[in-house]
Amino acid sequence: MIPRVHARGTRTIGLLHYLYGPGTHEEHTDSHLVAAWDSLAPDPGRDSDATYGDLQRLLDQPVNALPKNRRPAEHVWHLSVRAAPEDPVLSDEQWGEIARRMVAATGIAPDGDDAACRWAAIRHADDHIHIIATVVREDGRQARIRQDGKRSQAEARVIEIDYGLRRLATGDGTAARRPTSAERHKAQREGRERTAREELRESVRRAVAGAASTDEFFDRLAAAGLLIRKRLAPSGDLLGYKVALPDDRNKDGEPVFYSGSKLAPDLSLPRVRERWSRPSETPTAIDGSWPDQPALPPVTGPAFARRRAAAATWQALLVIDHGDDGTAAAQIAATGEVLDALAKTSAAHTRAELREAASAFERASRSHVKAVRGHDRGLRQAARDLVHSGPVLGRGEDGACTAMLIDMAVFVVTAAAKWHARKHHTQQATAAQQTAEHLRAAYQAASVQPMTALSQRGRRLTQRVRQQQANLLHQVLPELADQIQAESGWPALAATLDDARRAGHDPAALLTEATARRELRSAGSMSDVLVWRLRRSAHLPALPDDRNATALRANRHTSHSAPTTQSVPGPTGNDPRRGR
Repeated sequence: MIPRVHARGTRTIGLLHYLYGPGTHEEHTDSHLVAAWDSLAPDPGRDSDATYGDLQRLLDQPVNALPKNRRPAEHVWHLSVRAAPEDPVLSDEQWGEIARRMVAATGIAPDGDDAACRWAAIRHADDHIHIIATVVREDGRQARIRQDGKRSQAEARVIEIDYGLRRLATGDGTAARRPTSAERHKAQREGRERTAREELRESVRRAVAGAASTDEFFDRLAAAGLLIRKRLAPSGDLLGYKVALPDDRNKDGEPVFYSGSKLAPDLSLPRVRERWSRPSETPTAIDGSWPDQPALPPVTGPAFARRRAAAATWQALLVIDHGDDGTAAAQIAATGEVLDALAKTSAAHTRAELREAASAFERASRSHVKAVRGHDRGLRQAARDLVHSGPVLGRGEDGACTAMLIDMAVFVVTAAAKWHARKHHTQQATAAQQTAEHLRAAYQAASVQPMTALSQRGRRLTQRVRQQQANLLHQVLPELADQIQAESGWPALAATLDDARRAGHDPAALLTEATARRELRSAGSMSDVLVWRLRRSAHLPALPDDRNATALRANRHTSHSAPTTQSVPGPTGNDPRRGR
């Protein structure tokens, strides 16, 4: 249940006309009173003899009884209370009781106060009511209604329990603005799946993902087909911006513009520019060094970008686990940019889930912990690489590297969920958990082709080689070896261990390091996790074939002068990913 305190007003009659009227888009139906300060209050919706003026005069009577110089300039108080979409339709009697509890909790009409404010609750839809009140009490004093928004939220949490409704987490003021009922009805009328506000928010998020300058940001907005209106100071300096969809018009046929701050708190121009801040000192990895980029296989384009993004995501995971709050918050925010860029460039069979993942994580990317920008440059560069590398078709090396990146993204968003949970950021933690579920679904779609191909290669290994890999597994992971061999991904892991051996690596050392990073028991498929850990840390092609044989041999010759595993060891501890 979502209560919302609206801005104070000056005209009671104006608000009554709106509440009892058809609405801005004919969305109001059967407007009527469900409760009021007096059981005899007139109801213009159901009583043909009652007028809006009758109700207005009664509501304003305590205000008009005061001398004009003592009347408050804004005396109209307005609260809307909306049920969740999955909640049952409540009766008028239930909504009336909810209204009484809300005016009591907010200080408009405390229980047992005979001199409280006058108020009325009006219902014009199944899922919500509006409460209108005048803030002057019967005794001429003004009501004490400080923190009315916070108090209404607290009462809503209790009402949810009492009525068996969906229980929502109390907001912290960092969420993006919800579409208004008028915006939702307009979208329905025009056949849009989402409101203009929601479409614009996604487009602006994608435009800022990995952008390196104001000019590039606005170029991306224009390329997305948005109308842009810039706000300039007399000096010519850029102060802000607004965007609109070309086909979203008001009743006068003019585009409906939204400022960045009205789309989301972190999309205002000053907050966008914060992303381009440079750190005060060279950013370091958890072990105190800035890791060099490893010598990757000769792959260019989307696959290369996805491998670099996977490496940057691993570094972000270390910071979230062990860094200070400010840098962890920056890594979480930049993870949102990577997800936006990944959704924008994803193949058709993963696009829907990745788009949902990016949308869900948007809520997890903001909190009251101030992000220390600049140290997130690895992730922001990864997002930039993804955008500039272009879209993928989802097969071959591109598709396999996509699966590798999604596999790592599950880890980092689950680590973000745990970080938020430790900070008691309930909404953000829930959003990150929802993101992980979408990513798991996307991984299942992305991994089918590469894991099938790797498994087929594993089954073609000779009996002697397969036994060697099984012996190695029992040597390094004696407690988990039998369980891993029983998984469908074991042949792919055997093929990966053999590829590592042929590339000049020590498979036992690689496997030991891969398993030391995070525990495996909670993973849905331990073999899948190990495949991608090994192929990334050993710099193996994500999906080798006959054409990759040259790359493997070349890597073998250079591996003697390069480390066989990543220079930054991962921490041990619980695997943040569950159910994969």
